Amino acid sequence: MRQTAIFILSFFLCIQSLAGQVKTVSIDSISTFYNEFKTESKKNIELWNKDLYGPILLINPKTRAIFANEADENGILKAAGNVYTGVLPDKINIANTAVDWNGKRWTMIMLPLPQNKYNRVGLLAHESFHRIQPSLGFELSNAENNHLDQKEGRVYLRLELEALKKALKSVSEKELQGHLTNALTFRKYRHNLYNGSNVSENLLELNEGMAEFTGVIIGGRNKTQSEAFLVDGINDFFKNATFVRSFAYYTVPVYGYLLYNKDKNWNKKMTGKTDLTDYFIKAFNITIPDRSNNTVTKISDHYNGRIISEEETKREEKKKKLIAEYKSKLIENPHFEIKFEKMNVSFDPRNIIPIEDKGTVYPTIRVTGKWGILTVENGALMSPNWDKISISNPVRIEGEKISGDGWVLELTEGYNIEKKETNGNYMLVKSDIISGK
Repeated sequence: MRQTAIFILSFFLCIQSLAGQVKTVSIDSISTFYNEFKTESKKNIELWNKDLYGPILLINPKTRAIFANEADENGILKAAGNVYTGVLPDKINIANTAVDWNGKRWTMIMLPLPQNKYNRVGLLAHESFHRIQPSLGFELSNAENNHLDQKEGRVYLRLELEALKKALKSVSEKELQGHLTNALTFRKYRHNLYNGSNVSENLLELNEGMAEFTGVIIGGRNKTQSEAFLVDGINDFFKNATFVRSFAYYTVPVYGYLLYNKDKNWNKKMTGKTDLTDYFIKAFNITIPDRSNNTVTKISDHYNGRIISEEETKREEKKKKLIAEYKSKLIENPHFEIKFEKMNVSFDPRNIIPIEDKGTVYPTIRVTGKWGILTVENGALMSPNWDKISISNPVRIEGEKISGDGWVLELTEGYNIEKKETNGNYMLVKSDIISGK
């Protein structure tokens, strides 16, 4: 990725699909949300020896209305009781993330917030961790883990998480140790199958995994509630279309929670270079047995191994058909390529589809750049090195608004599109190139 690029990893959350959430918010309720998070942050300040509570932007994704807990440096936001309001510029993508805007580093979160207080505080804590993350020594990283869209990668991740579910439900130290040993055995075996996967998984876990662990601890649930939340989260995670960018939300929080019950300071002993797998093996005093195929097959029987393998075999066949369709649409047939210039991206990490060495398809994605704003709802191919994105050819051109199958491009003045007669592909160009200036 170019150094000029700004990357935002987020969930594109559709308000209508969020069951159990508040549909409308008032200034008073926003103020209450801020106060309850501030209270929990103060109560758990020893978690990182830092106060997570800081500048926060709550954004209505439909209207782009801002509800902040403090003023910005440029006076754009206006006081409304204990809250500051304004409108987020179109050029800034709405996402659950950390963002530098108007002189401050903010936590940005999309409204509505969860109706459940524990989930609400946990979400605010997770995203606030990203705001202070650099000061804790953790790099902002969202490494690709495309091996987790392969059959064996998915199988051994699911087995690891099934073992972690049983670890959470353990009634004795011996039982807990057994399930943790098996979970980490599946993990090490998976890493042996895919070269470099230990590094790429670790990078995402240090980023999103540690953020979610922070949310779990600061959320304020008791033991029974915490364990149920973690188990239910894993069960919901299994329904995701892909695991490649979302797995870290469910692995590290379980290991971290279980370790936190033994050592309240474990997370503060880490650095941005820590290998979490080795750290957990040592911290839980675990010896990994022989990681041969016979060993993992034998212990997988305790975690629905045969059913998982059968399910993943069926999924692999369906995925091959879907990949063939995307390759035809976005690679083999004429398509529209847009090269990035200071791009800013937000997308849903739960449904992306790796396409061999050609890049990754994002079914829904929003990209902003010097050339304008691209909104995609029916698939776009991101290049492996994040320097361009491919969509289907345009079908309608209305001045600076161009649209195609499931996408809309709003061009900035000075940019236009051009069709290559040699291959039928479209490309984005500056207007002065077309006019011959």
